[in-house]
Amino acid sequence: MKSKFYLLPVVFSIFIVCMATVSTSSFNIKPGMIKVVILYPNGEGKNFNMDYYSSKHMPMAAKLFGDSLKAMSIDKGLSAGAPGAPMPYLAAGYFYFENMASCQKLMSAHSAQLRADVVNYTNTVPVIQISEVMRAE
Repeated sequence: MKSKFYLLPVVFSIFIVCMATVSTSSFNIKPGMIKVVILYPNGEGKNFNMDYYSSKHMPMAAKLFGDSLKAMSIDKGLSAGAPGAPMPYLAAGYFYFENMASCQKLMSAHSAQLRADVVNYTNTVPVIQISEVMRAE
């Protein structure tokens, strides 16, 4: 009977090709865009419902932001840089806008509704940073 391990190099090669074709350019992220980062700090007694965040909160935000939202992504915290160190953030959400004017307009119009939903998925206070994308590949 032939070993099924002969497929492993083929599967691995397909995986590498697929990963190589996924880049920020496939999400239309480019230099000059505005990136809003929402970080959810970790700490004793802090919790985060990733299922709610990814299936309800972020889609609600995307709907509110409409076509002005060029891309969004979600990170789930796993660990810090040092082995065994606790992760500094439970999660992070990212929104990309074409320019600061559209970002500020949409954030001010919808921030109250988005903030009101935070209690549905976490008990930590989010940290927000707005940045300009300097490089995207």
